[in-house]
Amino acid sequence: MSLPSSLEHLIDALRVLPGVGPKSAARMAYHLLQRNRPGAARLANALNAALEGVRHCERCNNFSETPVCELCSHAKRDPRQLCVVEMPADLNRLEETHAYRGLYFVLMGRLSPLDGVGPREIGLEQLIARARDGITEEVILATNFTAEGEATAHYAGELLKARGLKVTRIARGLPAGGELEHVDGMTIAQALLDRRLV
Repeated sequence: MSLPSSLEHLIDALRVLPGVGPKSAARMAYHLLQRNRPGAARLANALNAALEGVRHCERCNNFSETPVCELCSHAKRDPRQLCVVEMPADLNRLEETHAYRGLYFVLMGRLSPLDGVGPREIGLEQLIARARDGITEEVILATNFTAEGEATAHYAGELLKARGLKVTRIARGLPAGGELEHVDGMTIAQALLDRRLV
């Protein structure tokens, strides 16, 4: 049995989402069309509005509806510190801590040569230009502690240091409230390496 072409296109379009295979995409499409047409219309309208209205901030590369985002425009942020993260979700997580008051740069990815993601695809040239604004005193590399995140931090760090910038890397260690007997050995080893004076 063949499906209507518009339904086939919808199922195929839903497969662009991460982790969504053909069966999941078909279930979503059937649900939207059979049980929640108003939700489908809301989804379509929200997606269209985001595609038309959301761009990248000229300074930090995060998503924004204005040329310069709210964080970059905020007068109380410390412009001497620039924290580099992989994705907008990472920036949001750091902001939730209320522990950092500087500015950000969002790479929108990480180096992954096997997936064809190199320095140009993640905007390292834009990061270097941003960090060399004459105001930035420290670049904090806050990429994830995956193989790709570590490679990205190393590569970006070398490029930034070669241009005379102070570069730091966020520390790894034990979670707050964590007990040693429940923590993996690599995390304990890294916590020992990253120890500090008290």
